[in-house]
Amino acid sequence: HDTVAALGNPHIRTSSLDRLAGEGVAFTRAYCQSPVCTPSRASFLTGRYASGVLCNQNGNARWPEAAPLVTKLLKDAGYRCGLAGKLHLADPRKPGSALGQAEAAPGAVWEPRPRDDGYEVFHWSHNQKDLWPTGHAYADWVREAAGERLGSIRERLGHVPAEFHQSRWCADRAIDFLRGADARPWLFSVNLFDPHPPFDPPPDYLARYDAAALPPPAFRESDLEAQARLAEVDFGTPCRRPETFGAREVKARYYAMIELLDHHVGRMLDALEASGQRENTLIVFTSDHGDMLGDHGLLHKGCRFYEGLTRVPLLIAGPGFARNGEIRDDLVELTDLAPTFLDFAGLPASPAMVGRSLRPVLCGDRAHGRTAVRCEYYNATAPNNTGRAHYRGSHGTMYRNHRYKLVIYHGCGAGELFDLGNDPGEHENLWDAADHRAVRDDLMRASFDATVAALEPVPGRNPLFR
Repeated sequence: HDTVAALGNPHIRTSSLDRLAGEGVAFTRAYCQSPVCTPSRASFLTGRYASGVLCNQNGNARWPEAAPLVTKLLKDAGYRCGLAGKLHLADPRKPGSALGQAEAAPGAVWEPRPRDDGYEVFHWSHNQKDLWPTGHAYADWVREAAGERLGSIRERLGHVPAEFHQSRWCADRAIDFLRGADARPWLFSVNLFDPHPPFDPPPDYLARYDAAALPPPAFRESDLEAQARLAEVDFGTPCRRPETFGAREVKARYYAMIELLDHHVGRMLDALEASGQRENTLIVFTSDHGDMLGDHGLLHKGCRFYEGLTRVPLLIAGPGFARNGEIRDDLVELTDLAPTFLDFAGLPASPAMVGRSLRPVLCGDRAHGRTAVRCEYYNATAPNNTGRAHYRGSHGTMYRNHRYKLVIYHGCGAGELFDLGNDPGEHENLWDAADHRAVRDDLMRASFDATVAALEPVPGRNPLFR
């Protein structure tokens, strides 16, 4: 959330994102609904929490089909929908195969893509690796364009050159799509893999960042003890002092990836304008989650709810906005995206969606009205599918209002309460503070009510049922 120059980061170069923020609206308090990939994507593609659509973990063998994707709803309304890059609503690695991490359960059905996701054009690329013999469209393109496999390029050079990077390939596919647009309205999802481990940007981009000049992670010695109390709760890496894993170098690599990504965002914006469609297109830039980047001694992701992991960038530009270049601090969820798309398309949101359209904010200069946002982690990486010691299967929920953030790690008696107004770095856990007991109890009740409401069945009952 804090890696856009125009929003206050003087250490990064994001000219295209700055341009997008200046031509639209930037939301500085937007939150994903899960700190890991699959459940987060399930939430913003349906407008519902992952728990409400039964898609709670990475590694699930198939999309549960509990709710339609917003692309399916748009397709049914006459939209032509396309995708380049990652989808990740189910594990693309077939269980029991050489790529799978576990044998398929008896009778299990493996479906890496929803049965009707609405995508007419589907250029799939799960990551920047060449793990599939065929069918990984990006890796197939690299083999044809470079004359060798991705794996051999990375082994020979230690990175993938910018001209063969997945970000470039995704942008090329988007540009081809919008240039070939017909009379139908359209939606295109550009799902770039970066910034993502293994943090290996092209050297010419990395050379633009001096790791020693970057600010250190948000870390205090007390974080070691705080994270030791959560040792049984899922996370991808153990807590360590940031200097032990070169956190500033990691940040430099992360920033370099974002600058490469930013370059291709600019290419897509230029192509959209050249096609004459910019004035009638809604453009959204966001992320499914963040990365700890050394904050609190942690790297990557897992069952934690700190700002670096759950708070994400959200830039929106489009027609009819009240004020362009506006920076807003409304509390926003990524569940709000699906109903926003439907609203701009002139379609009603499903009654089951918990998200709220942002169009009144964007076009009417009104506050969004959310008093709180939620995030959840429900056994989000199945232990049997990972073989990684730091993933055991955990449950956690976050409830954040305008001032406080409450986190409950269910089943282990642990929790966190942060006063974000006075402690934006989330170092002072007030969970056991006597003078904040009433605040904690009130937030626990509100969080419990919100969790129950998230599981509310779809409205509408058979009139014959009494």
